[in-house]
Amino acid sequence: MNYLILVLTVLASYGLVLLTKPRKQTNIKLLLAFSGAFLLALTFFELVPEVYSKGNPKTNTLFILIGVLLQLFLEFFSKGAEHGHMHWQLDKNQFPTILFISLSLHALIEGIPISGENGILYGILVHKIPVAIILSMFLVNSKLNRGLTIIFILLFALMTPLGSYLASETTFISTYKTQMVALVVGVFLHISTVILFESAKGHSFDLKKLIVVILGFGIAYFL
Repeated sequence: MNYLILVLTVLASYGLVLLTKPRKQTNIKLLLAFSGAFLLALTFFELVPEVYSKGNPKTNTLFILIGVLLQLFLEFFSKGAEHGHMHWQLDKNQFPTILFISLSLHALIEGIPISGENGILYGILVHKIPVAIILSMFLVNSKLNRGLTIIFILLFALMTPLGSYLASETTFISTYKTQMVALVVGVFLHISTVILFESAKGHSFDLKKLIVVILGFGIAYFL
């Protein structure tokens, strides 16, 4: 069921863009800020305690830092698409392979800590909505033909469920689950904090953004 929800979240975001055909991201900025706060809080509430309850704390911290570096590496190729930046120009028949690979690897990694009805599932879902909307806006408004756009969105939608499936079924990931989750913590810490800092104009929050950030923290606490 979790796999279906993850796929439908991305597809529904794409469908919404097709129906409404938005041109600007203005109204999505608050949702993006909320998603960053929500994901950051759930990372601390759900994943950090899990990581530090097992193994060597220093080793686990090393994997968190590796996760930060990994996300920086992915963003070098995606140009920040994971947190709402789309600095790409596409031709009609030019499939954005580098963008697809970097976003797909990020989405695959996201799926590793998902198991059952744990709270981090909701954090990932909320994170995916504004990112999928912005990505869909970019693809729909670009010169890329509709067939390639649908292939991109569909494959992207499958990546996080695939990551969750591999985490539960692959011996290597299962054996080193704590280290892999620590890696995800690093990825999430980088993504969520960048979203929050970039949501601020001149490094200061306006009242609406401050409210949604507090709301994101609060809802995460009570999950």
